[in-house]
Amino acid sequence: MAKLQDLPGLIIQFWELSKEYLLQETVGQAKKLGRFAGYSVGAAALWSIAVLLIGVAGMRGLISVLPEGPYWESLGYVITVVVLVIVAAIVVKAGPSSEPEEPAAQTGGVT
Repeated sequence: MAKLQDLPGLIIQFWELSKEYLLQETVGQAKKLGRFAGYSVGAAALWSIAVLLIGVAGMRGLISVLPEGPYWESLGYVITVVVLVIVAAIVVKAGPSSEPEEPAAQTGGVT
């Protein structure tokens, strides 16, 4: 059993251990989460810029293939917008679901 003289030292050790544990489990985890979020936002921004540039390049290529004229040029714009909307819908549909999946229903009774 601890002696009365050891009690202040034990309290200080407990305080230091508690402080280190809290820093490890809260601040350390928050830093990891912040780093992950930063990389995710950066990756999303780069993908957005890439899709924008590919869309503009595809539109300019389509307009150069179509005959000359303002109506043909506007048709190239419309086709590009429709294709990008379809691609965006496919990406959103293929992405992860934000709703939790319901567990399979269990039937009662003896099997």
